Amino acid sequence: MPVRVYNPTSPARRKSSVADFSDLTKKEPEKKLREIRKRRGGRNNQGKITVRHRGGGAKRFYRIVDFKRTQFDVPASVAAIEYDPNRSARIALLRYENGAVAYIIAPVDLRVGDSVLSSQGKIDIKSGNRLCLENIPTGIMVHAIEMQPGRGAQVVRSAGGGAQVLAFEDGFSHLRLPSGEVRKFPGRCMATIGAVGNPDHQNIRWGKAGRMRLRGWRPSVRGKAMNPVDHPHGGGEGNQPVGLRHPKTPQGKPALGVLTRKKKKASNKFILKRRK
Repeated sequence: MPVRVYNPTSPARRKSSVADFSDLTKKEPEKKLREIRKRRGGRNNQGKITVRHRGGGAKRFYRIVDFKRTQFDVPASVAAIEYDPNRSARIALLRYENGAVAYIIAPVDLRVGDSVLSSQGKIDIKSGNRLCLENIPTGIMVHAIEMQPGRGAQVVRSAGGGAQVLAFEDGFSHLRLPSGEVRKFPGRCMATIGAVGNPDHQNIRWGKAGRMRLRGWRPSVRGKAMNPVDHPHGGGEGNQPVGLRHPKTPQGKPALGVLTRKKKKASNKFILKRRK
């Protein structure tokens, strides 16, 4: 997917670029594979803001993506490549031979008319096929990886992402994730062959605040520009430094470079090499 750059007809256009949607083959989503996306504005079930700077944005349906692909050993053909406003990757519409339809995350080289298969046994290693990690040779790129068997894809799902299979030992596959972390996954976990499509998503320059508001991002205010009652960095006359030994969050907790992962987390034993 190339990125389109316009002539600088305005200051915002000079700095912005947009995705070229020439790779899409269908505009409207399948009605039975969509549902209303309820807006939460960054708030949890108690109404408290847990993620700041969220809210508003363009209305959009949620596309029901099949992250488990439990239609084992049933061939499916790719009917369309579609846009999903809820994620950076493209999605592919599959039509199974038994009549079922489903959305999956589209790999980088998946095309309309291709045949894909999901199986717990040994099948062909080709883009879009889904099989157990223990059946995938070393050096292959995979995405949409389960962390526990039957849980569904949880990691490596964003545009351009891909994990490389490094080894298989003692019932665990060793994968290098896009962050650089090397981690062990149970061999019975499922993964899809290939890297995630739409790799040029990271090259888009949004250009102006209005486009970010349409995506659901609200403005961000510096803590040092606030009052002391609103932020630990607030207060002072004029442009003052933070005034603290380390930067803090609005709740007073350490920020910027502080490790937040628990030292005794149970899954630490699966991490062979930390991300950089």
